[in-house]
Amino acid sequence: MNTGHDHLVWFERPILPHLLAEIDGSCTIIGPGAPTEPSDDLTPAMGVVASLAEYDDEVFDRAPNLRVIARTGIGYDKVDVAAATRRGIAVCNVPDGPTVSTAEHTMALMLAAAKNVKQSHQRLIAGESDFYARHHGMQLMGKRLGLVGFGRIARRVAVAARALDMEVVVFDPHLDPTGVDPKVDAAASLETLVGEADVVSVHIPLTEQTRYTFSRELFARFKPGSIFVNSARGGLVDLDALIEALDSGQLLAAGLDVTEPEPLPPGHRLLERDDVVVTPHVAAATPEARRANFIGAVEQVIDVLEGRRPPHLVNPHVWNTQEGA
Repeated sequence: MNTGHDHLVWFERPILPHLLAEIDGSCTIIGPGAPTEPSDDLTPAMGVVASLAEYDDEVFDRAPNLRVIARTGIGYDKVDVAAATRRGIAVCNVPDGPTVSTAEHTMALMLAAAKNVKQSHQRLIAGESDFYARHHGMQLMGKRLGLVGFGRIARRVAVAARALDMEVVVFDPHLDPTGVDPKVDAAASLETLVGEADVVSVHIPLTEQTRYTFSRELFARFKPGSIFVNSARGGLVDLDALIEALDSGQLLAAGLDVTEPEPLPPGHRLLERDDVVVTPHVAAATPEARRANFIGAVEQVIDVLEGRRPPHLVNPHVWNTQEGA
């Protein structure tokens, strides 16, 4: 039977002191996250707790002992799952960890964009006047929120939006329409949803099929004067097309926690706009979400290394390989 110290786990990021205590000897910490003698040597690693880095064949070649990668969050687009599966490496995520914090941040972006908070702030800094007459905001009560994707985060956003007396419509091609909350309408297509929603909020994963879903052609179908919110992945959106939609008035405003590139460099056109609120992918940066993401990833790494099937296995076909190891 292995002890925790036999489990060599590579941590991509330095571990916060209060989280370090929660590992409690369940593994030996190596990598940049090691509290002493950090190393980039992946050779001995049996497990990886992953955050922002890319994990592909080149990385796997440097980690011949690797059996599991666990992402500290719901997204796993930076992990080449097919390459991991070919090598018998389990890939896990923590789908529940960021749910509450990301949903709350989504609502914050929606409200900031709808109420034109950034423009008012900038006008105040500039010492302008006649603020009330010049301000233009959107009242959300009675407006229609379109959710693209209807997973954990989107469902919580829907609850918050209904508390504001918004109508909610969703489009999710993987959703059984009969399983939709009776308080939520299901759109027949993405084009239908964006054409009738006053606010569109994105909650789908980034894949080769979904990359740049929000293109020039799709933005042209949006309801004029609507608001766009993205707290999912930056690669879902063509930023040039988004800027064109804002310039034309097709969009009233946008709220973004994710972009491509990420983070946006100083002086980027989006950062200079009063009608766009951008945060640097921090929706889940709360103590509660950080802990849930971190502990959820570590526990699944240990599960795999001790022969237990992890609860959130992205590539379940690899488990037969793990069981036979």
